[in-house]
Amino acid sequence: MQVRVRLFAALREQAGRGSVELDVPEGTTVGDLWPGLDLGEEPAGILYALNKAYVDRTAPLAAGDEVAVIPPVSGGDFRLSEQPLSLDAVVAEVRDDDAGAIATFVGTTRRHSRGRDVIRLEYEAYEGMAERVMADLAAGLARRYELCKVAIHHRVGTVDIGETSVIIAVSAPHRAAALAACGEAIDELKTSVPLWKKELYEGGEEWISQGS
Repeated sequence: MQVRVRLFAALREQAGRGSVELDVPEGTTVGDLWPGLDLGEEPAGILYALNKAYVDRTAPLAAGDEVAVIPPVSGGDFRLSEQPLSLDAVVAEVRDDDAGAIATFVGTTRRHSRGRDVIRLEYEAYEGMAERVMADLAAGLARRYELCKVAIHHRVGTVDIGETSVIIAVSAPHRAAALAACGEAIDELKTSVPLWKKELYEGGEEWISQGS
């Protein structure tokens, strides 16, 4: 049977292509696919998604399945955009008559990082799944903090110095809940959403690891 394997970030560059079609026998699991990709030893921290949902390595495959190999994540309402982001637009999405507070987080591209002069950033996402994971993240926050609304917009593609890469807005009846949820949202975004960041700096480039 045939399955499609999608690759992202450093794995895509290493393979020289974004997807691979593999013929595998019945009974193959997600974790069995790595050797067929011919990418050397499997890196630590790799996750797998089957048809746009995270799964365990033991998940069985069926003909026509799409498996995404997820390198460590760096990283609407829930929207990916190649165009500049608007704080006003994100805030407008979370306005609610029951809200007494709106908290926002705006992430921007800084000129210096880890002792290097940054030229620009490049973001890559597993589109379709990234928005779904952001929506699940927001739903969990809304339940825990009794929020009104949550919106997350994130850039993909090239983001120049000083430009906005991500905006999160959270509305809630009380400011403490809005502020706490907004802080948790950006931390969780960097560890769960399949979205990767490459730093291009003077003299080289690097895919930035999970949680950065």
